[in-house]
Amino acid sequence: MENTFHMLLYRAMHAQRSYLRPCLRELGLGTGQPKLLRFLSSHGPCRPKEIADYFEIDPAAVSRMLDVLEKGGFVTREPDETCRRSDRIELTERGRNAQQEWKLYCEKEEEKMLAGFSEEEIALFSDFLKRAYQNLRAAEQEEPLCKT
Repeated sequence: MENTFHMLLYRAMHAQRSYLRPCLRELGLGTGQPKLLRFLSSHGPCRPKEIADYFEIDPAAVSRMLDVLEKGGFVTREPDETCRRSDRIELTERGRNAQQEWKLYCEKEEEKMLAGFSEEEIALFSDFLKRAYQNLRAAEQEEPLCKT
């Protein structure tokens, strides 16, 4: 197997997802849903478009995830008084509890993932990931990779 950055990053992300997947099931959550709970926990009630913009994902995908979260009792929707065409999404008590549990699982996962790393290495790794993200976002704005 080749050791390109692309493949190394993919394998690390896949290992992370595999390690955390049982925790999703335990909480009654699906893939991608914990990040929405975390966003709502830190940003408070907001419109679905704000979530989609933050995560750079399709608003329709966010809407589908929110529908499932609402059916599961993790979030509520209320009409947004400032924007007649949108709802405000807010965490329920169940959503806050699930988010707290997920946060603890992620802290334990990070502890395992970063075992043997020094504080300096962790800070550098974090910085490298942020810079890689910024480089890709800038490149996408300058010239798309594909002509689709």
